[in-house]
Amino acid sequence: MNAVRRAGRWAVLYATLVGIVMIGLAAHAGSYLFGFTQPSATASQDADPMLSHAAPGRHPVGIRRIGPDDAPVAMTVWYPASDSTDSEPATRYSYSLTVLGTQTATALATYPGVARHGVEADLAGGPYPLVVLSAGFAISPASYAWLAEHLASHGLVVVAPQHAETLDPSTLWRSAIDRPEVVAQTRAHVETAATPGGDLAGLVDPKTVAVVGHSYGGYTALAAAGAQLDPDAFTSGCATARADDDPIVFLCDALQPHLDDIVVARTTEPEPVDAVVSLAGDAAMFGETGLAAVTAPLLVIGGTADHDSPFDWTTRLAYESAASRHKVEVSLRGAGHFVFTGGCDRTRRILRLVTTGFCDDPAWERAKARAVTQHYVAAFLLAELTGATAARTALTDPAEPSGVRLRSAEPSR
Repeated sequence: MNAVRRAGRWAVLYATLVGIVMIGLAAHAGSYLFGFTQPSATASQDADPMLSHAAPGRHPVGIRRIGPDDAPVAMTVWYPASDSTDSEPATRYSYSLTVLGTQTATALATYPGVARHGVEADLAGGPYPLVVLSAGFAISPASYAWLAEHLASHGLVVVAPQHAETLDPSTLWRSAIDRPEVVAQTRAHVETAATPGGDLAGLVDPKTVAVVGHSYGGYTALAAAGAQLDPDAFTSGCATARADDDPIVFLCDALQPHLDDIVVARTTEPEPVDAVVSLAGDAAMFGETGLAAVTAPLLVIGGTADHDSPFDWTTRLAYESAASRHKVEVSLRGAGHFVFTGGCDRTRRILRLVTTGFCDDPAWERAKARAVTQHYVAAFLLAELTGATAARTALTDPAEPSGVRLRSAEPSR
């Protein structure tokens, strides 16, 4: 029983997903449960004056997809567009994970967006800062379109590479090697495409860059910002976690047998970044010393009831250990792990019957959690990448929205 509890909900979620797929493959008996619900009624929410940067920016949003034949990895680009009246319909996104050892994503839910495919970019205001968005382990980039669209509306170009993963814990160690390299490949491709005559020329400034990620994407963002693996610290922490029946043990079991392989394979120093954002990002493998190598401005956001990437091993550890002169910690009290993932306007019916955390949260309405996240991520990136004074002021407001605890360290003036 202890072993099951220590594994946390991650293994349970994996088993649930496999079950969903198997039900979907069954004949008529599973078709109803595997089908989607009707779109949920959209609850009207009054704008919270404390979350000023949760409001959409002034730019319409465009989206384009770059296939693996045209870039080192497939990637999705969200960008400020020049016209919102284009005849192209707004994009509807799939909140998906890849399971069962295939490269075919399984949609858990879908939700509406505002971006229109292929519309003309607003080059008059460009080039815009680059944000590389790293999705959670085996989660599709489109699952974070709600955040990508928001940042693009505020004048940022968001590029999300497709990490080639399946929801298999035995491959976590391999992704620890591959993910920072994918970020480097993405940045290199964008830099080339931004040169005169390139597909992104005049649209993006690849020299002004932030990396944002959720969960294992948060690990990726921290690694891209220079965090160094510390096998000794991780091994020591895992010993403590096993003694305490801490859910982080699942990560220990997945990574510890391969620590030497990871250290040997990660030899390339990342290019500097101007800002880094980690949403419930795995940080335990870096330890305090490894995280001290992070000097770029840092924003960390996490749920205090996260049992998949526990708060103390992710958000708090990164905030307290990074050497960043400007860093901000946002705690969502009582929130779980998947509060940062895709919308659940239409969900698989089986998810209404089984509590998984994918589309439910113990303490937060998804819309409110999104608004808080959009506010702090947008304000932080605008402050660090564009020098926006109003955005920096929003980060230093001592008043806290309901359910939020804020800590920050400001550089001396």
